[in-house]
Amino acid sequence: MKKFNPKSYEEALKQLEKITESMQNNDLPLEEALAAYQQGQELVQYCQQKLAEVEQKLQVFDNGELKELKLDAEQ
Repeated sequence: MKKFNPKSYEEALKQLEKITESMQNNDLPLEEALAAYQQGQELVQYCQQKLAEVEQKLQVFDNGELKELKLDAEQ
């Protein structure tokens, strides 16, 4: 299985879905399944990193100024 370098979160997610489907269908020989698993782990880390970056950038407009969005239950 060749290395996949995603250009976006959505692209990484689509590739991760393809890997998951092929592994669930038992379509891969053992060595390829291991490579797919490793690639899937890398894609999961990529997606987690992108989500963390977006979460940090989320802002809301409040009284004419931008403030960081706080995602806790006490809002």
